[in-house]
Amino acid sequence: QVQLVESGGGLVQIGGSLRLSCQASGSTFDIMGWFRQAPGRDREFVAAIHKNGGPTIVYSDSVKGRFAITRDNAKVTVYLQMNSLKSEDAAVYYCVARQGVRVKTSRSDYGYWGQGTQVTVSS
Repeated sequence: QVQLVESGGGLVQIGGSLRLSCQASGSTFDIMGWFRQAPGRDREFVAAIHKNGGPTIVYSDSVKGRFAITRDNAKVTVYLQMNSLKSEDAAVYYCVARQGVRVKTSRSDYGYWGQGTQVTVSS
């Protein structure tokens, strides 16, 4: 049974940092990443990374330069380092995974989802 388990969410002040982790079990995945959903808004792509890393990393424009995604293939774990957090970053963050060659940014491209972890940004 495949499971994606997120951790690391919590409360942080504007301008602060937080690191999310997601460990997969039951399978390894070519691509792992993160989506987020704020109240009243659609779930949106944040970042994703291919197991080969390097050029196969994609960020949404809203987090580029502030967030960094990495992964530990041996641990089948993906991380999201979030820096310079803004109020608009507050959301439930979902870990996602898929097989394939290309990193995708559409929700429908990901068949595996975690339960989500809450990130709250306070002023």
